[in-house]
Amino acid sequence: MDFTFLLAQAGGGAGGIGGTAIMFAAIIGIFFFMIIRPQQKRMKEHQALLSGVKRGDKVVLSNGMHGSVYEVEEKTILVEISKNTVVKFEKGSIQSIVPPATT
Repeated sequence: MDFTFLLAQAGGGAGGIGGTAIMFAAIIGIFFFMIIRPQQKRMKEHQALLSGVKRGDKVVLSNGMHGSVYEVEEKTILVEISKNTVVKFEKGSIQSIVPPATT
């Protein structure tokens, strides 16, 4: 069989643009629901986490450092990483809040 004949059969001839447009739209839809939407959900959860940070919370920062929130400012936080050692970080660097240990 000739390759161009197979290509013409797969494309549907002159009406192939409609099918191509539908497939392109389907790929964009799949891309949106599999990648973009979950990422937006994670961003909203992270923003909620950042807005709920308060003094005394134990946090893990994006660089792996653990500490206790000493003070919360608008865009930054002061984290006590050791006794009498307070370091300023961007609020967005908080990766998670460590839940209190249950004993």
